[in-house]
Amino acid sequence: MQRILLAHIMITATILLSACVTLAPGADQVRITDKASDVATCKALGNLQVPMNGGQPADGFSAQDQFRNQAVGLGSNVALVTQGFVGIPVAGIAYRCP
Repeated sequence: MQRILLAHIMITATILLSACVTLAPGADQVRITDKASDVATCKALGNLQVPMNGGQPADGFSAQDQFRNQAVGLGSNVALVTQGFVGIPVAGIAYRCP
């Protein structure tokens, strides 16, 4: 019984600590979309990839924040999700739109 309780405590602590991704300055202004038409007139700046672990985002709780941080690091104001969902992006392309 104590082992099970200890395991639950360790899992909870890991989840809480891994969810502590801070947004980079300006990252909250990055718009995330899954529609290619939203970026048709924009300039592609580079690829985005959330860290993976066994085919899943390493930290699903902060995947969107990591995605936004990568995008703003490339000078992007719009990020197109090419894999995943708008709520949990896995991969995409950073764009600079007018």
